Amino acid sequence: MKPEARKGETVSPYLILFILSFAVLMTSLDSTIVNVAIAKLQVAMGATTDAVQWVITAYLLALAIGLPAAGWCADNFGYKFMFRLALALFTTGSLLCSLSGNLVALVLSRIFQGFGAGLLTPLGTAFLLRVFPREKLGLAIALYSIPALASSSFGPTLGGLLIDNFSWQTMFIINIPVGIVAILLGTLFLPEYKKDERSPFDFPGFFAISVALTFLLFALSNGNAAWNADGWASPLIIACFCLAIGGAVLFGIFQSTTSHPLIDLSLFKSYSFSLSTFVFFVFGFALFGSDFLLPLYLQVGLGYTPTQAGMIFIPFGFVMIITNILGGKLTDWVDPRIPGMIGIALRAYGMWRFTFLTPYSESGEVLLTVCFLACGMGFLMSPLQTTSLASRPVNKAAQASGIIAIGRQLGGGFGVAILSTILVGREKFHVSALGQTMNAQDSIYKETLSRLSLHSLMSFGGTASDALHRAGGIIQAQMKTASFVASIDDVFLVAMIISIVSSIPFLFLKSAPRAKKTPRGTTNPVAKLAVNSPTGAGS
Repeated sequence: MKPEARKGETVSPYLILFILSFAVLMTSLDSTIVNVAIAKLQVAMGATTDAVQWVITAYLLALAIGLPAAGWCADNFGYKFMFRLALALFTTGSLLCSLSGNLVALVLSRIFQGFGAGLLTPLGTAFLLRVFPREKLGLAIALYSIPALASSSFGPTLGGLLIDNFSWQTMFIINIPVGIVAILLGTLFLPEYKKDERSPFDFPGFFAISVALTFLLFALSNGNAAWNADGWASPLIIACFCLAIGGAVLFGIFQSTTSHPLIDLSLFKSYSFSLSTFVFFVFGFALFGSDFLLPLYLQVGLGYTPTQAGMIFIPFGFVMIITNILGGKLTDWVDPRIPGMIGIALRAYGMWRFTFLTPYSESGEVLLTVCFLACGMGFLMSPLQTTSLASRPVNKAAQASGIIAIGRQLGGGFGVAILSTILVGREKFHVSALGQTMNAQDSIYKETLSRLSLHSLMSFGGTASDALHRAGGIIQAQMKTASFVASIDDVFLVAMIISIVSSIPFLFLKSAPRAKKTPRGTTNPVAKLAVNSPTGAGS
């Protein structure tokens, strides 16, 4: 038993929670800030939009590769050691990004960042399972989620301020002091948990799952890309899917034949864990797949500027943080499925309201609909994560967290890819349907064209032919906007159905046994058991 492990018994769990949240805030903010900097980077690097998108793609691919390795690394090198190493990689990557003079260097530096973030992501919830008793775990996870929720709301605004008032390098420079402080705090206060005896690293398994995740996420991200004229039928995309399937098959073979697998597949023998991983996949599908539609609707459908669209996300963030804390408290008091079902219902209702929005919807109506989505998200996060992790053996916490993170990441990739494909198809349908209603001989069409031509002639002058041409352009633009909004309404309907369907397996999740409340002044029994186990911290 290590001295650092004994120290973990005297450190407040809420101080540990603060340190973990502080680190997550940095990685979460970075992702959202970079998303709004694409146009600026395109100009600074003299590159095309498709080329600059690799700044985001490289990060996501590296993050996905880091996730499956995080569990083994934490168990064998120690949670505290990996926390500091992951932050060091991310902070070093941020420094390299700020010093990058060309796009290639920036993309390579983002790989450092992404891999560090992938190693860090599962450690937070794994630490919480070690230091918080069951009756406080729901609130702990809710509080831990606040930085990620806040970054999704305030990140774009902060990114806009930094990029508009300073250089693009500042969005990476701000990570450096935050990362250093987080490393120092982790060194001083975090307890250490690791096995006394290291197990061999499963290099074949790591290679196989890296191939599977990399090519799968690449294919999902680029199936509808502007550079990909053939879409999903592109030979490159088909080849990526084939390589991903091959990598997944090899990974399954390696994990079932090696004595030291990278990921302990016996975790899936648990009915609750298997079902919750599937629910997280569906949850990621509906969440990421539908959330990418909201900025599109605000900016393309309603004509909001990026700043106006960002202002909508501020109340979205506040509502989500408040309901997330309420959901966490409810998770500790009652069956987690109760607040979880409330969240699913509210989110589904918000999506249903979106199906009725038009290009002329008032801001108040849009804001109310967004708040329903935020309430649903807030109530759902803590119950879902608590239910999936609380019943896992504490010595498998890091692996279980990594598996769930992979499921959520894959669900998000599939969600964006499939719903964006549906969006493109429905937009073509609505353009065709509206185009058929525009009969040049129709009296309403003639009257509308005549009024617009007269207005254009009086406002801009020119000849009658010019005015008629401008009027036709206005009608075409309105038709395109209406078609786009109608297609988004259709996709929100699909996302709503998926959200409702995901509630069915959620109902069958088994709640972890309710732990008796820990008397004030006593040690957390879960953490104590982990520290005093025969193998150090559990193995």
